[in-house]
Amino acid sequence: MRITRRVFSGLALATSALIALPAIAQDKPAPFDKPGDVKIALVRYLSTGDFFQAYLAGVEAQAKALGVQLQVLDSRQDAALQADMVDQAIALGVNGIIIQHGLTESMKEAAKRAVDAGIKVVAFDVNVENDKIPQIEQSDRDLARLALEQAVKDNGESWKAGYVYVAGIAPLDRRDETWKEFKAKYPGINEVAMFGTLDNPIANSVANQARSVVTANPDIQVMFAPYDEFAKGVKIAVDEAGLSSSVKIYSADISTADISAMREPGSAWVATAATNPAVVGQVSVRALAQLLAGEDPGKQVIVPPTLITQKDLNDNDIKNMEDLSAKMPQFAHANVAMPAWMPNPNK
Repeated sequence: MRITRRVFSGLALATSALIALPAIAQDKPAPFDKPGDVKIALVRYLSTGDFFQAYLAGVEAQAKALGVQLQVLDSRQDAALQADMVDQAIALGVNGIIIQHGLTESMKEAAKRAVDAGIKVVAFDVNVENDKIPQIEQSDRDLARLALEQAVKDNGESWKAGYVYVAGIAPLDRRDETWKEFKAKYPGINEVAMFGTLDNPIANSVANQARSVVTANPDIQVMFAPYDEFAKGVKIAVDEAGLSSSVKIYSADISTADISAMREPGSAWVATAATNPAVVGQVSVRALAQLLAGEDPGKQVIVPPTLITQKDLNDNDIKNMEDLSAKMPQFAHANVAMPAWMPNPNK
């Protein structure tokens, strides 16, 4: 295996960051019957925003419940560095790797190197084109479908739309497929502007673009922004332009900050479709654990989404993610990749 300078320089720090976690019960299958023996790595491409903080919290909670050692490697949207970090994880001798987002062209070979080294791998929201690697998904097509069905319910079948999209990111590409299907199904939907960026900070960068879009197209009625950082940026621009009463924003994903923004008086952000990102993180670890135990979680491990409207939040006085989980139980836990021996960190 080729050890790059970045791989070598990260080894000492990464090794020191491995954390031994509490013991697990003895009725777990091997290798989980020996506390602390299993090491896994989370190799991240995207980490900015509430979704990814919650996702990480879910990964940490499930890893702790299983009694495994977890190493987090964060490339901060550097595709080459993310590939190197997979090599770091291999060099550290981990048993399993979760690849979280990324670009197919940079992660395909890196993922193959891990599999060839005998390491179990799962991928969340990145297509690494490898049949041996299960794909963890939020059912992105359903996320887009639920939000767009609500847009049609609220606005009818004909409206002018702005659309926020960045190509090459697997979940956004899948949501884009549904957007195209809706435009074909409802020819009265007129996409007058498409824009988007993943430059950090994402919400502010999108807001800069959206200002120009709403200035040039003040008659836009719907903004489809299928990622909550996109929706935050659009909302900033719409508020500044004084268009909150004439534009409706439909999104994907949810966080406490999103809930607050949706519940602001007169907010243009009226609906989102979401899975609980902490639950998705838990499912990612559980699917990897099944592979390590010799079980098959399936080629696609799909976490079902929930439609959350502004009206739902107001009617149920939902203020944060804890309220959302308590008052919409389908959001709190997904019975996915959950064999009988798997500990539930939510209990």
